[in-house]
Amino acid sequence: QVQLVESGGGLVQAGGSLRLSCAASGRTFSSYTMGWFRQAPGKEREFVAAITWSGVTRYADSVKGRFTISRDNAKITVYLQMNSLKLEDTAVYYCAADAVFKGFIATTKWEYNYWGQGTQVTVSS
Repeated sequence: QVQLVESGGGLVQAGGSLRLSCAASGRTFSSYTMGWFRQAPGKEREFVAAITWSGVTRYADSVKGRFTISRDNAKITVYLQMNSLKLEDTAVYYCAADAVFKGFIATTKWEYNYWGQGTQVTVSS
């Protein structure tokens, strides 16, 4: 069983930065692909970024160049550095773990087996 706990959300002005953290439990964390998703009110949960056990990353086009995902396997934590935040980045951000080895980085929510409770990010003008 894997438990994920997000932190670091909050209120920030447009153009500002936030760093989200996701602390995981479970000794096999280092082998999982870890992802971040987000869900705005009235919208579907969407892929933001993911990172494999070896550090390969993938980003949604909407955040490419602004967000950076990273992981520290020793600390069993994954991070999402968000810069140049826009109003449309406002959402609940969820950390997720893909526990099944694949030859690609999954971007659909159904591929991820474990989820955190989410952390709110609000970008104001």
